Amino acid sequence: MQSVVVTGVSTGIGWGALKVLSSKGIHIFGSVRKSEDAERLSTEFGDSFTPLRLDVTDEKSVGEAAEQVREQINGNNLLGLVNNAGIAIGGPLMHQSIADFRKQIEVNLTGQLIVTQAFLPLLGTDSTFQGKPGRIINISSVSGKITPPFLGAYSASKCGLEAISEALRRELNIYGIDVIIIGPGSIATPIWDKAEKMDFSQYENTIFAASIQKFLDFALKKGRSGYPVEAVGELIWKTLTVAKPRVRYPIVPNHFLNWTIARLLPKRVVDNIIAKQLGLNRD
Repeated sequence: MQSVVVTGVSTGIGWGALKVLSSKGIHIFGSVRKSEDAERLSTEFGDSFTPLRLDVTDEKSVGEAAEQVREQINGNNLLGLVNNAGIAIGGPLMHQSIADFRKQIEVNLTGQLIVTQAFLPLLGTDSTFQGKPGRIINISSVSGKITPPFLGAYSASKCGLEAISEALRRELNIYGIDVIIIGPGSIATPIWDKAEKMDFSQYENTIFAASIQKFLDFALKKGRSGYPVEAVGELIWKTLTVAKPRVRYPIVPNHFLNWTIARLLPKRVVDNIIAKQLGLNRD
């Protein structure tokens, strides 16, 4: 049985990947942070799932998880590593605390490299392992290419992930390990419930207060009506198995308007559209 490591499988895109990949006969080593999530998913997915208790920012726990996987895959390369774990911390950069900014980068960018380095030997850099080299799938975002206001830190982490994915793909070519980016737009995940409960009171006395609320209302509406997580799971399966994958796969609802046009329009035009929508005009 082929195996894949997926980070952040307790909910959302990670859970969608777990559901789809397990249905294809793949064994998933999935990272969780809570024991109750490990127990719940083990009950739900049975022998198709092995929980890995780790924090992507903690090199020790990630290294221990990699050793656990090494012991169980019997000298065969992993089919793939899906770097999915991440968080979103919103706020205007003018006022956002450096601690929050640093945490955003640490989890969404530094953590992805920590995990990648730990599992590379099991993907093909260790010549004692057998089989075809595995693939690395990095879950970026539409925000990795198009940056909205009030998500500057999150977009910075995803733009950075796009950059290290490009570098890794070119560096790891010598081992035959491919690196592919998936860039979701609005996906219906529990992250929107978390976003609705986020405390933005620290910004209520700033000039951005009304605009932040407009942005949050818009994002919640779009997010909750987005693609189901299983759609991303199916794309992950395709990306792991197709003979000649692209280097990047956007999966964006209303693709032409929200992706194609948004990237073709001059940036000043996009600036003005966003300013009118959110009340960010100077006048």
